[in-house]
Amino acid sequence: MLGAGLLGAIVGVGSVSTTSDGRAQLYAAAEEFSVATGLARERAPQAGDHWRRCDDARAAGSAPIYRGEPGYRDGLDADNDGIACEPYRGQ
Repeated sequence: MLGAGLLGAIVGVGSVSTTSDGRAQLYAAAEEFSVATGLARERAPQAGDHWRRCDDARAAGSAPIYRGEPGYRDGLDADNDGIACEPYRGQ
């Protein structure tokens, strides 16, 4: 929840910026924050992806992985909610 609030604040500040360069910098910071907190991925899952462990998918920047996407398998979805390799709770 806190991460989403901070992201909203960053994006909200960007929406009132008057220059396109200022907005671009704020959006880049918001994207970086989203990736760092696990709210977004650095890289979309690609055909042929197969991860032995979630730590491998996270290290490649492909986590979380949603059911139906390349690299998803039940063994990586500990709570069987259709989202494998979710961010750690408390991060």
